[in-house]
Amino acid sequence: MTPAARLQAAIEVLDGLAGTAQPVDRYLRDYFRMRRYAGSKDRAAVAEQVYAVMRHRSSLAWRMGSADPRALVMGAMLADGVALDTLSGLFDGRQHHALPLTEAERGVIAVPPSGEPPLPVRGEFPPFLEPELMRAFGPALQDEMLALQVRAPIDLRVNTLKAERDAVMTSLRAEGFAVEPTPYSPFGLRLPPGEGSAKLSLSPLFVDGAFEFQDEAAQIAALLCGVKSGIRVLDFAAGAGGKTLALAALMRNQGEIVAHDVDPARLRRLAPRAVRAGATIIRRVGERPKGAFDVVLVDAPCTGTGTWRRQPELRWRIRPERLHSLNTLQDDLLAQGAEHTAVGGRLIYATCSLLPAENEDRVAHLLSRRPDFAALSADEIWRTVTDAPLPPGMLHVFQATPLRTGTDGFFTAVLQRRR
Repeated sequence: MTPAARLQAAIEVLDGLAGTAQPVDRYLRDYFRMRRYAGSKDRAAVAEQVYAVMRHRSSLAWRMGSADPRALVMGAMLADGVALDTLSGLFDGRQHHALPLTEAERGVIAVPPSGEPPLPVRGEFPPFLEPELMRAFGPALQDEMLALQVRAPIDLRVNTLKAERDAVMTSLRAEGFAVEPTPYSPFGLRLPPGEGSAKLSLSPLFVDGAFEFQDEAAQIAALLCGVKSGIRVLDFAAGAGGKTLALAALMRNQGEIVAHDVDPARLRRLAPRAVRAGATIIRRVGERPKGAFDVVLVDAPCTGTGTWRRQPELRWRIRPERLHSLNTLQDDLLAQGAEHTAVGGRLIYATCSLLPAENEDRVAHLLSRRPDFAALSADEIWRTVTDAPLPPGMLHVFQATPLRTGTDGFFTAVLQRRR
């Protein structure tokens, strides 16, 4: 593909993404599956262009006066320092190339907008979220949003049922990966952006179950569950089971973990992962489980605002009505989780959200209706489960952000049933 053809492909992908809820990586995979002529360098170049637009969509639209995919790609090229003459050569109307620049487009390119863009544009977030994000971060809002615009590293969790962190780190370095220990999780390893999860997934260590892909914040959340060998645990919204597997390792494969999810497709993905990890104490159930558990984890569906570095398209898909419906679902899951928590047991609520409406507000909502539950201090729990340094953002609850902790955004609160 020529550079101009790559730009046209990026425009086509962005246009298609506007009409689907599919993640960018899956959409790109399917797009190129139908275009076998595109080589690996072509796919990488188009993906890089698409992700650049998704990360900076608001500022690009402000610069160009339009959120049309064609305008956004032009804006991204201008942001990279491409001159008008070069841009004209890329938009030349030839076969598989974008149509030539119009006079109106030339005018917009020649005369940038004046004045400072508003905060949602600088921060690359939907305007309706400004009050909620201001609640979360106050004067640090812009810095927090800037940290969400960069590429995320690749975090791994060493599976202690099969391996030790130092040994896995040494072996991955021998395979050519620039891997380092994570600063807070005693089981985590980190690679810089661009190392490539595809190559890592081909490593014999991954195939043998020595590590899983998991952000450090999620590893910290699993530690805050405070599980021990021999107890009963309910992972109430288990999904594909990333935290289920982490809990099995922390329990040393002794006890029972019930992994529940209403989506059978997500839950099916846990089975081969558990086999690879050697986790034998996990029981998958689609129906709502019965009985009480020592630990109940509710890792609730959410807006995913904490994952914007990895999935920048989620910024532009969130709507006020979606946030409201998620709050209702989160309340329902927490209430059900509370019913399954044994007296003296713990209920852990977690999201990959930065929004108080999905985090502190939901915990407060449950506590107002369940006086038999009380909040525990996350920092005190941390000191009892590990000797690792206390992560920033961990006090009464744990609130991770890329700026504070270098991880994805993540929230964890621990409650205990008193009676």
